Amino acid sequence: MSHQDRLKDALAQHPLYRRIRSLDDLRMFMENHVFAVWDFMALAKRLQQELTCVTVPWVPASDPIYTRLINEIILDEESDEDGQGGYASHFALYLSAMVETGAHTKPIRQFVAKVAQGTDPLVAIQSPDIPHAARQFVEQTLQIAREAPVHQVVSAFFYGREDLIPAMFSAMVKHWQLEGHPVNGFVYYLDRHIAVDGERHGPMVHRLLENLSVANPSWQNEIDRVAVTVMTHRRDFWDAIVDQLESVPS
Repeated sequence: MSHQDRLKDALAQHPLYRRIRSLDDLRMFMENHVFAVWDFMALAKRLQQELTCVTVPWVPASDPIYTRLINEIILDEESDEDGQGGYASHFALYLSAMVETGAHTKPIRQFVAKVAQGTDPLVAIQSPDIPHAARQFVEQTLQIAREAPVHQVVSAFFYGREDLIPAMFSAMVKHWQLEGHPVNGFVYYLDRHIAVDGERHGPMVHRLLENLSVANPSWQNEIDRVAVTVMTHRRDFWDAIVDQLESVPS
């Protein structure tokens, strides 16, 4: 088994999922994890810039298959079915789920507002109201999204998100212990990611990654290195949330 496979298995079986045993635990998890929901779009938008044309005047992108791939992902991420007959971004679905559970949304809302006003996100993320583990995770994601070459961004997007999320969220649902609590919105969010990432988005991004590595064999080592890096970052993030949960007096 490769190091990548061991990391993926470890994340699918991480103790965090069993450790969420109360509504308070879920709130703490969501108050951290919402920042990873936000920074997912940094990777997605970087790929949209690379694989499509988002400028005026428009010129056709080099490969319509890749254009279709990323545009379909963006369509779902920014305007998915909301389960109530309308549409919403996955980020908005997550915020609604946080409100439903009673989790604090002020830190993430203030952060996004500052970014919308032009503050560099690496500056805005330094707010003391944002959990340290979430700050570290966002910093690492933004470094890749802003600075890495496209094949490394695709690697981070696939191994750190599209390939990883269905297994992690399936494990979370499997170990769910909060029946009877107001968590329908969160369960809907998890189920949507399990469905669209596992059945459609993950295989699409994997195809892109394979095509890039076949066309440029020298990139494979960098693709593998980034894969290990982003999965390690996720494991560290989950470990830190478990530590937060354990530090709260019962």
